[in-house]
Parts: sequence; structure tokens; C-alpha cells
Amino acid sequence: MNIHEYQAKAVLADYGAPVAKGIPAFSVKEAEQAARELGGSLWVVKSQIHAGGRGKGRFAEAEAGDAGGVRLARSVEEVAAHAGQMLGRTLVTHQTGPAGRSVNRLYIEEGSSIARELYLSCLVDRGSGRVAFIASQEGGVNIEDVAAETPEKIITIHVDPAAGYTSHIGRSVGYALGLEAAQIRQCDQLIAALYRATVETDMSLLEVNPLVVTEAGELLCLDAKINFDDNALFRHSDIAELRDPAEDDPKEVEASENDLSYVALDGDIGCMVNGAGLAMSTMDIIKLYGAEPANFLDVGGGASKERVAVAFKIITADPNVKGILVNIFGGIMRCDVVAEGIIAAVKEVGLQVPLVVRLEGTNVDEGKKTIADSGLNVISADDLDDAAQKIVAAVGE
Repeated sequence: MNIHEYQAKAVLADYGAPVAKGIPAFSVKEAEQAARELGGSLWVVKSQIHAGGRGKGRFAEAEAGDAGGVRLARSVEEVAAHAGQMLGRTLVTHQTGPAGRSVNRLYIEEGSSIARELYLSCLVDRGSGRVAFIASQEGGVNIEDVAAETPEKIITIHVDPAAGYTSHIGRSVGYALGLEAAQIRQCDQLIAALYRATVETDMSLLEVNPLVVTEAGELLCLDAKINFDDNALFRHSDIAELRDPAEDDPKEVEASENDLSYVALDGDIGCMVNGAGLAMSTMDIIKLYGAEPANFLDVGGGASKERVAVAFKIITADPNVKGILVNIFGGIMRCDVVAEGIIAAVKEVGLQVPLVVRLEGTNVDEGKKTIADSGLNVISADDLDDAAQKIVAAVGE
């Protein structure tokens, strides 16, 4: 689960990490009030969307100007003007794709005097099974570009879970960032706070880009991006409440509400499968035969007729889907239940694209008979290889 920058900074502040003062705003009036409350003579007006590259992004609407999604303001009136140009408009960045994201929230932050910009992140390194800190003196830019062009400028430091955090880790990060002695002591405190925040709230990624050294020699988290592990949200009801449904794919939101594992992809063959491993295999074999899956959708091992129907409707709601492959291996999951769910969904939303169904396992004969007797235009498949070839061929016709 992703959260907005202002929410991420609030989480970091709770753990003692240094962040600039700021106030979220949902209207021009609130933005103006936030600037007055913060005081000073320089503010930063930041669009709040779940995507990077906001500063270099451009608004799709011509009247919104061409100044990007992060702007400096030197008067309260200028804050209000920027807010009026941003709110309700579509910001396009390299991460949003051409469709962009609608800006419905802003973050008004006090201005900062910046001497250096650095990169810092903390993530779960699944390869090593450890939390890792990634540091680079090349901050404020796309870290992917640095990794590709000058990988030697990126330092990775792992935390041994048996030993936990030690000051050696913080100092090592400080040295990697080229900090001075006084700043290295600050860095030790910062890294300790970030590690504790990551572990205690089940973050999968915490990125600070840039981490800045101010003109006064202080470290400051100038931006913050946090992803939380969805599977751990049951432990953090307060964090779960930070979700912004407007930033999520509506299909993914509906799937989550119905205990379905769904991820939208860029292909045109919708997949409904039970079991994550079988779902991955199904997507792989679709690609093997030259097509692309439109989604990952795992209905789980014990889905009801109603959940299967919801899953099918989520797939058909994707306008990019030109064909659907249902691949069920019934263990706990009964094939006749799947068949009933498919029929119920088709009767409600219709069937406008080819549908290939492969059923195997518990009550498979009953499931096949149910579909055969339904009168639906369904292509039956004997095994996964047969199913993949048939759906790819049907979509290509």
C-alpha cells in the first residue's frame, strides 16, 4: 500500500526523523491558510499523487501552466495561485504514463535552504532476507539512471536481523554519503529512526529523495515515499486508514474488498486462476505463445460462487481485455462452484470476448456439465497448454 508524501512525513516525524514543517490542503482556501499558518517568506506547493517525477511533470490541461507539480511560492497569493492551477487537474510524469493522475491534494511546506542533495532508501531485500539501506551522493535525480550509468555511486548496507541496528550501520551510511563528522552523528540518529519505523510498521520500501544537507549543516528529509506490506496491514489499522482509494485502480480496490488478489497489467488476455503459483504459470504460458496477460487474479483456494462472480466482473471491466482464460485446479476449490460463479457473472454483465475455461480437480465433471448446459459460448480446454493456445488464437482472430 502506498501513501502520500505528507502522510509519509508524518509517520517519519513520529519516529523522530527530521522533516520540514508542512500542512496538507484540499482546496485553494486551505492552501492559503496553510501558508499563513506556516509563516515565513518561501513555501513549496507540492502536488500529492502516488508517482515520482512530480517536479518535472506537466499538467495535461493547457491552462494549468507548464511549471510542474512542485512549485516555489514567495507570497501567500502565489501559493493560492499555484493551488488553483494544480487542484483538479491531471499531472503527467514519467511514472504515471500518458494518462496521468488527478491532483486532489496538495502539501504546503516551508521552504528550505539546500546545500547538498543526497539519496537514501530503506527496503526489504528479498534476495538476502534482510533490511537494506541504499545510499548515494547523487540525490534529487532518478536513482534508476544512476544505477544504470554509474552504479559505483550507489552503496548498499544490510542489517543483520540477529544483531539488529547498530551505530556502525548509521556511520557507514554517513561515510557513503560523504557527510562531515557532525552530520555523521545526525545520520546515525536518522538511520536508527528509519530502521525502527521500517520494522515496526512493516514497510516494504522507504525512500527519501532527496535527503538534504541544509545551509546550516542539518540533515532534512525533503521528500518521502513509503510502501507498506499489504499482508501486514491487519496489524496496523491506523496505517490502513491512510489509503487513498482515488489513487488506486478501482478494480484493485474492489478485488481487495472481496479478498481477491488482483494486479492490473498491460496485456489483453484476462486471467482468473486459483493459487498464486498457478496464476504465475498461466501468465508465463500466455507470454510463451506470444500474447500478454491483462492481469494477475488469484481467487484463492476456497472462493465462493459470489467471489468468483466478482472476479469475473472485475476482469470484464477492463476495456483492454480481448479474451479471458479461466484456469482452475480444484483441490479445496470446487470446479462446479467456479462454473456457477462464471455463469452468474456472464448473465449479469454479458460476454463480449472469447472465453476459454480449463477445469481440473474436485467436481470437474459437474463443473464442465454446468458450463455445457448453460448455453454460453465457452471454449473448453483439456489442459493448460491447450487452454493457452486456444485463447491466444481466439484473441488473434
